[in-house]
Amino acid sequence: MHHVQREQRVLDAASSLICRLGYDKTTMDDISREAGVSKGAVYLHVPSKEALLETLLMREMHRYASQWIAVVQSEPDGGTMGGMFRAMLLALADHPFMSAMLREDSQILGSYLRKPDNLLRKQGGRNTRAILIEQMQQAGAVREDIDPIIAAHILKMLSYGLISMGQIMSEDQIPELGPLVDAIASMLDSWMTPLLGFDSEAGKTLVRQMVEAAQTSDKPEQSE
Repeated sequence: MHHVQREQRVLDAASSLICRLGYDKTTMDDISREAGVSKGAVYLHVPSKEALLETLLMREMHRYASQWIAVVQSEPDGGTMGGMFRAMLLALADHPFMSAMLREDSQILGSYLRKPDNLLRKQGGRNTRAILIEQMQQAGAVREDIDPIIAAHILKMLSYGLISMGQIMSEDQIPELGPLVDAIASMLDSWMTPLLGFDSEAGKTLVRQMVEAAQTSDKPEQSE
């Protein structure tokens, strides 16, 4: 089995088990059995269960980001604030680990949440939603009188609510996902878009530029 394929199989096994049993109850032996590889092979990819979880979380964050960005670029209204957030919510619904991270779900993530320098705290240091809203304002896509911090907090509340309502309501009481996120997107566009409107294609260009900038900053510096 190819090295990369084996690593993905290990991460897939970890994802399935941790979602089902929780991080604390899942062992490296469980993961090796689920993946169909030796325990030694698992340790070739990650030195510990904690490192495995963090590798899995990073993979899921990248998959989530890739999915919502692809939807933004493919949908006619994907470049509006409502269109972007609709894409984010649909992607979030497809990624249980992203949902667990956003909720800081103790049943899934367990003792990892008590780690002082855990990945969630590191990621939470930058308010990426507020940064996106500020850049959309500069591009003329969001009304200038909207406070980016407050707007970002409202978006986080909406995200959290979408993935948490199942804990307080039965499934048959919750509207179908598609119409629900469509309504949220329409609400956001009505609130955030300037009265003169905004070109969705310009918003898509902004997202592409942000992605390219992030990819450049992630690359190691070349020595002269």
